[in-house]
Amino acid sequence: MDFHHPFQNYSRRELLMRSGLGVGWMAASTALQESLHAKPLNSNQHKPHTLAARTPHFPARAKAVIHIFANGGPSHIDTFDPKQKLKQYAGREIPGALKTERRTGAALPSPFQFQQYGESGLPVSELFPSVARHADRLLVIRSMHADVPNHEPSLLLMNCGDGRLVRPAAGAWVTYGLGTENQNLPGFVAMCPGGYPISGTANWRSAFLPGVFQGTYIDTKKKKVDELVECVRHPVLDEKVQRKQFELMSTLDRKHLQQRKNDPALESRITSMELAWRMQFEAGEAFDVAKEPKHILERYGDTPHGRQLLIARRLVERGVRYVQVWHGQGQPWDSHQEIEKNHRKLAGESDRPIGALLDDLVGLGLLDSTLVLWGGEFGRTPTVELPNDAGTKTATGRDHNHHGFTVWMAGGGVKGGEAYGATDEFGFQAIEKPVHVHDLQATMLHLLGLDHKKLTYRHSGRDFRLTDVHGRVIHDWVA
Repeated sequence: MDFHHPFQNYSRRELLMRSGLGVGWMAASTALQESLHAKPLNSNQHKPHTLAARTPHFPARAKAVIHIFANGGPSHIDTFDPKQKLKQYAGREIPGALKTERRTGAALPSPFQFQQYGESGLPVSELFPSVARHADRLLVIRSMHADVPNHEPSLLLMNCGDGRLVRPAAGAWVTYGLGTENQNLPGFVAMCPGGYPISGTANWRSAFLPGVFQGTYIDTKKKKVDELVECVRHPVLDEKVQRKQFELMSTLDRKHLQQRKNDPALESRITSMELAWRMQFEAGEAFDVAKEPKHILERYGDTPHGRQLLIARRLVERGVRYVQVWHGQGQPWDSHQEIEKNHRKLAGESDRPIGALLDDLVGLGLLDSTLVLWGGEFGRTPTVELPNDAGTKTATGRDHNHHGFTVWMAGGGVKGGEAYGATDEFGFQAIEKPVHVHDLQATMLHLLGLDHKKLTYRHSGRDFRLTDVHGRVIHDWVA
């Protein structure tokens, strides 16, 4: 070493431990990348392991995504896909064999009333009056179908394009393809209050993509910024001292990187530290919803879901590329019994803040460039789930149903005020214009200016993509 410094007798590991950058939660992660103060990338360079903003394959309709994940499988029949035929067969067996996960009983009509909204006359359940205000902006896809009626594989399929193996999440693929517009914040954020959903961090991992693209998990059950983003501020050292430490570490790290021929994995680790440094000065402000006016806070509501949707809006305003917001953690939408009580409670938690989010995106002029997606991993049966042998379930709920379910999209270049596709007259199976999860993912990428067949990554001897070897772009959705 050709210079003298008080830290020169420490090993590199000790330097990292003693640096006190104040963002320890980030130091262990390889999820984040690209220094705002570093030399800009050459315009001819496209390093696949950086978060530098990149040009899409073709002109994009959307710049960012907010994915509201209704964890557990909400009932399409009780939310956005009314089925009058169920009233006719109430308490009776539905004609035809239903291939359900467990044996089910008679037809169960929805206990909720539907009403037409907007100029489009789109029918929406009484559960979602605030969302219904935006009926003319919604594209309701009623003909979704997945592969199996089990939570774990269906969650992974919806989030990662594969229900069996851990694959990069959609948010990881999007940030891999486009980078992000704000180098001081993560490109991909996953907010889930009170812990992880089923399959845990696999829902937002980068898998074999460089670690820089994995989602940054935020526990939105917590309110204070210092709890949301742990150690975001150093408790003792001021910015001047930290900057000196950072510059020294950065010098040593870059020398180390050069000696290892600019290994991408190592560069991801180094730049995660660089972003951790920068996040001290912007993350606190971005996640601090208390800075919002009182009337805004009241519209979203002082609940975990209200706060995280407000944070989602603030992140998109600041250039974050992909924000996933989980709802139903603790008590999921998995209403095997008492569906009227449970769905009413869950919709009561989510409807108002979703309406506020859409209001704000419209008011700020962001909805046209932000794709909002709502839905779960599958739907539910039109028949009642029978009580179990243990007697712990009553015949008042619905079982899993992957044969037909609903998601909706808004903004980001999609048509509004339309219902696409249809399930059968009872709501069990997609029969008109069926849409597989891979088709949804291919079209989402298309709206972002990415060709799902060209957005690939070489791994284990072949090119992988979000849609695997499947998927088709549904151009009928594009405005």
